[in-house]
Amino acid sequence: MTKHAAEHDLWVFGYGSLMWRPGFEFVERVEATLNGYHRALCILSVHHRGTPERPGLVLGLDRGGSCRGIAFRVAPQLAEATLGYLRDREQVTSVYRETQHRLRLGDGRVVQGVAFTVDRRHTQYARTLSHEALVECVRHGVGVSGNNPDYVRATVGELTTMGIKDRTLAKLVASLDSDTV
Repeated sequence: MTKHAAEHDLWVFGYGSLMWRPGFEFVERVEATLNGYHRALCILSVHHRGTPERPGLVLGLDRGGSCRGIAFRVAPQLAEATLGYLRDREQVTSVYRETQHRLRLGDGRVVQGVAFTVDRRHTQYARTLSHEALVECVRHGVGVSGNNPDYVRATVGELTTMGIKDRTLAKLVASLDSDTV
């Protein structure tokens, strides 16, 4: 790979299901950090992991802090198709904003990448919820992409593989597994 070719590649930052189910072709997958945003279970899902009648919860990138995740490098000839796929997947209800960010890759490189950040003005933005409310939404959430508990468990599994401890998600999984709040 030449330096020039890599400058024209698309980088996509995954922090939730994109980490374990990207759904697009990529030429490189590397751990990365995005500063200025954190991973939060802050979006009421009325499509992928819930319904309008019984919303589930999915992750969003919310302002503040930093987030470790995965950066995917997509070859230039696949960039347009990949962005189209991601827009179809992530923008079903326009709760995310497609934004550009500086990503620090695990090997020290710094690249510009696209990420989908939460729109705090959207009606699906769930401000801070109690642990009990998180458990209730996730436990019963089922949408076109499957059930909400599986989504949370898969994300925690990927984070654990990466050596990332998310206390909120770990506590949520423990509650789901024990059937208690």
